[in-house]
Formats: sequence, C-alpha cells, structure tokens
Amino acid sequence: MTGLNRRRFLLSGSGAAVGAAVTATGPASAAPATARPARATATAAPEAVVVTRTDSRYGDLISGLNQRFVADPDRVVLPRTTEQVVDAVQRAVDEGKRLSIRGGGHCFEDFVFHSETQVVIDMRLMDRVSFDTDRSAFAVEGGATLLHVYESLYEGWGVTLPGGACYSVGVGGHVSGGGYGMLSRAHGLTVDHLHAVEVVVVGADRRARSVVATRDPRDPHHDLFWAHTGAGGGNFGVITRYWFRSPDATGDDPRTLLPAPPAEVFIASAAWPWDDITKEGFTGLLEHYGTWLEEHSDASSPYTGLCSWLMPNHRATGDITLLAQMDATTADAPRLLREFCDGLTTALGLNDTVRVPERVGTPARSRYVTVQRLPWLRATRYVGTGSPTQTDPNMRGKHKSAYHRKGFTRAQIDTLHQHLTTAEQHSRIAGLVIPSTGGRIASVAPDATAVAQRDAIMKVTYEAYWDDPADDDTNIRWVREVYADVYAATGGVPVPDDRTDGCYVNYPDADLGDPRFNRSSVPWHHLYYKDNYRRLRQVKRRWDPNDVFRHRQSVRL
Repeated sequence: MTGLNRRRFLLSGSGAAVGAAVTATGPASAAPATARPARATATAAPEAVVVTRTDSRYGDLISGLNQRFVADPDRVVLPRTTEQVVDAVQRAVDEGKRLSIRGGGHCFEDFVFHSETQVVIDMRLMDRVSFDTDRSAFAVEGGATLLHVYESLYEGWGVTLPGGACYSVGVGGHVSGGGYGMLSRAHGLTVDHLHAVEVVVVGADRRARSVVATRDPRDPHHDLFWAHTGAGGGNFGVITRYWFRSPDATGDDPRTLLPAPPAEVFIASAAWPWDDITKEGFTGLLEHYGTWLEEHSDASSPYTGLCSWLMPNHRATGDITLLAQMDATTADAPRLLREFCDGLTTALGLNDTVRVPERVGTPARSRYVTVQRLPWLRATRYVGTGSPTQTDPNMRGKHKSAYHRKGFTRAQIDTLHQHLTTAEQHSRIAGLVIPSTGGRIASVAPDATAVAQRDAIMKVTYEAYWDDPADDDTNIRWVREVYADVYAATGGVPVPDDRTDGCYVNYPDADLGDPRFNRSSVPWHHLYYKDNYRRLRQVKRRWDPNDVFRHRQSVRL
C-alpha cells in the first residue's frame, strides 16, 4: 500500500475551516510544564499584517487547500490580537466590503475564497495555546492548527482534545462544526469539552465588538456559545479564542481538566489489493463492517478505544485500505485488535492472521496488515502528517458526506462496487472514507449541542482528488453520480431516517441546496442540522442581524 493511500483519509478527517478559527500525569509538581512559546508574545503585539495585490505574499494568501477555489480580494488581513480583528471587521463593514474568514484553509467548498470575496481575515498568526488561570481552562486561539494544539497540550500538561487527525486543520472551523477524531469514540466530540468561545460580532448598529460566550446556561450569551458547538464556521462572527475544559472536570489542576490520551496506541494499516477481491468479497467486507459497527456502537463496548477508517478506493487509483488506532492500554487490546482486523480480512474471503507487536518500535507484518505500537504523540504525528493531498500545491477536490445509523444495504453495496470498479478515472484518488463513530459521541443529546447526529455508527465521505483543471468536470461528475445512486431511494441524499442521518457540516457540499442533485423534499439545512436549525436562525438574528458573516450555506436570517 502506498503512503498516499495509507493516509488518504487524513484530508477527509479535516474540518471545514471557514471559521477563524486525559491524564497521563507525571510526577506531581508545584507548577505544570508550559507549552512551547507561541510566535508572538501576549503583550505589545505588533500591528496586524495587511497584504494587498502588490505584495509578494498575496498569491500565497488567496486560496486554501482546494485549488478549485481562488479569490481576488482587495486585501488579506492577518491579525495578531482580538482587538486587531475587531478593527479589521469594523473597517470592512464601514467600507461595505464582503468579508471572508480563513482558519486552516481546509474548507471543501468556496465558502472563503469566491468571486465576491473582498477582504479575507486570515487567522493563522493567532495560534497561541495556554492555560487561563482565571477560567481554569485551556485557551486556544482561533488560528491554531490541530497538531500544534495537540503538541502544546500534551507536552505541557499531559492532556489532549478528541479532535481530527489532519495536522494542518485550523481549530476555528473544525471545532465550531463539532470536531471528530481518533479519540472521539472514547471521549466524544471536541465541542463536548468546549467551555467558552470569544467571537467578534457585528450588531444591529453595525459596530464590531468581541463577546465571550460560555457553557453556563445562565450566561446571557449562552445561545452564541451553543451555536458554536456544531453550526460550522463563517456564520456568526470571527472566532478568536476557544476555552476548553471537560464538563465533568473539577478543581483547577490543568493536568486533570481535559482527557488524557492513552500512553501507547496500536496503529494498524491494511491494504487489500483489488486483484485479490471478488464482488462477493467486497460485499462481505462492507456488510461485515456495518454489522460490526452496529454491534459496537455503545460506549460500553470493549472497542470504545478503537477508531477505524475503512477506505474502499477506486480500483484504478488504489487498494481497499484500512487505518485503525487502538488504545494499547485497554485490557486485552492485542486480541481485540487482532479479531477486528482478521474479521475484515475473512469477510473479504482472504486468508491472513494479524500479528500484534508487544513492544514499541518493532512493526509486525502479516500478508495484508501492518501493526505498530507507538507512544500516543508519536502516533498522532505519524498519521497526521506526510499526506501528499495536504501538501500538493495543485490539489483539487470534490467531497460529499453522509451519516449512517446502519450499514449499507445490499443494493447500495452493489452500486458502490459498480462505481468503484467500472467507471474510468482521471484522479489521483477516488473512493470512500468510512470512519467509525458511536461510543461517547452518542452519550450527548442531539439538542445539547448544535451537532444533531449523535447516534450514527459511521460517517461516510465520497471524494476525489486530482491536479489538472481539465479534469474538473469528469471527477466532480463521478462523485455526484456515485452519491446520487447510493441514495437514489431518498432523492439522491442521505435523508434522516432509520438508516441515514443527513450530512456533516464540516464536509460541506453546495450541491445539497441544488434541486438537480437534491431531489428529496428535505432542504440542505435539515441535512446538516435537523431540528437544531430553528434555534440557529434565532442566534443568527440576534448576533448577526445584518448578515455580515455569510457564505453559500451559512445560517439564514
């Protein structure tokens, strides 16, 4: 299996960055270790950076990861403080300029970089991670990227957040859309640990100001906090800072206030060549995977510490692959992981027995599966970096998503097999990414946060990546056709019912609002938010009454 296919899931693990963005305790000490210093100190911050078309940096700041979308703004502002964000927003409002906010740059649609973009507020210089003693919570600025957050929290205090795997995703959009990652089955979504959020908003008087909204339901700004627990970025204002503290945490010792990752994890990567796979084997694999997830979706399962990503790639672009992470400190973890991997290979009709290493640093390989035992942070860096789809300067892509409450039907599996084995491909990568959900994610009520899809067993992404603009139409059409055919019985989209549960807002898809592609009677906002959309509109009317912060699928007034 190539490195490209082994880690192709990482880009899909990213959140749409259109917003600005536990305890492995060591010896007790009087003061916790401090995280690595941020780029700028908290005092006497330099002025914001303003880049215009004549600046040599301009070309690097007018697009994100997906090169299908490039803007031509009058200026790009890179603030260093909340006050500078307020000033940048106020100037744009006074001038009547259309604003966009860039966090990590991973938005799958043109919500940041589009033809109407006139001012981009780029949050990447605001990336500090610290412990706020006044709030007894960890403060993370809106432009911080996930790996920087993980390294800072873990190296400084031995804690982490259950966020995404992709290293360069910005927290602004990732967290505000819910935030899912390798530890979510064990610890829930990132927003389940959100304590407060600072947002620069524009009131009815068209004046910009910063507001801190907290988890406390008695907070008069609590509705703004709730909206940032799943609505996605770019809806209400510029996210300048998050504070994190687990809701069941007590005291003020930072080493106990967020989840502790396992000291060691197993990383299993599998590659099953298409030449070894029959149609019956493909059917067996997807049926077994769906059934397994249904049986182990409860938080009491011994597999809560396992997160798996099954990737049925198109035959022309790769093998069928798997990447799984298992808490190595779980009782009987080697046997559990071996039985999980062997079950998938057996379902394919293949013969293999997985070997699991006893020590760190000695990979164990069988015919199809390689298992490594690694310290948690080393594993996080390993799976989170090195994906060419994150560093390719010409990468173009199209994505669609679906939450599933149950596995694929036989008819859906037949449809997938046809599209993955017969259609001509003009892409570097094409196929599906099917990560496991469930576990602690389902322990939170659908209306407790803005994330309504809590009882799904898996989250499916349909995607293609390519380099040449001449291949845009072919690849976009392929993704649209396989998605439409899989969900043909419900109008071409995964309508919330007993089998599917809508779409993931952090994998945005503008097609959901187009009647050519969404032939159901269910609007795009119900696919993302279900019944939570009514409350989100109330928040929008209160906090952004002039619709300053908007994109093609922003919450509507």
